[in-house]
Amino acid sequence: MIEFRNVSKTYSTGTEAVHSATFKINKGDFAFLVGTSGSGKSTLIKLILKEEEPSSGNIIINGKDTTFLKKSRVPYLRRSMGVVFQDFRLLPDKTVYENVAFAMYIVRATPRHIRRQVPMVLSLVGLSGKAKMYPNELSGGEQQRVALARALVNNPSMLIADEPTGNLDPETAWDIMTLLDDINKRGTTVVVATHAKDIVDRMKKRVIQIDKGIIIRDSEKGGYDSEV
Repeated sequence: MIEFRNVSKTYSTGTEAVHSATFKINKGDFAFLVGTSGSGKSTLIKLILKEEEPSSGNIIINGKDTTFLKKSRVPYLRRSMGVVFQDFRLLPDKTVYENVAFAMYIVRATPRHIRRQVPMVLSLVGLSGKAKMYPNELSGGEQQRVALARALVNNPSMLIADEPTGNLDPETAWDIMTLLDDINKRGTTVVVATHAKDIVDRMKKRVIQIDKGIIIRDSEKGGYDSEV
């Protein structure tokens, strides 16, 4: 599903954000990428999404080596991925329904498919009664649920979440993580970049820990190593 083979990333400033990273996330896995701010976890996410190119090594997504993928093919690669960000990135002048439907318009889904799929995914994230509301009428947790619905509406094989609870209070953050766990149990591979130690400890999922660009721990037992 996602495989890094000895991947390094050095920026033009000379900063090596990732050094010789090697790991594999299989279909159906739930994995946390953890580390303090500046540790390199966001760079790992950008490398997966092809927002950044590796300086060396190979990245395999869904069985295909994407390291030398042509730019024209990147949008097709990303269709297999749903992405959720810390700041939600909703369109303020569109309703909840329209925000989610927009992701389907982009991939040229038929109007009939959109009318069927959007209500289904809004129900999945618990927002059936909010379809006609606008983002500024929603709580932070509800906005993140809209972002999740938008990420899921095209049935991606994997969901990538970069600090998805960073702007949420602890109770709401836990609700979002429970929802991600439910989505994973339905068969979607989930990768979450976070530095939220309490959530990582509580979830007991696989943890890939990065520090100063180096993968220092890959544990199926979970838990955030507080010493780093």
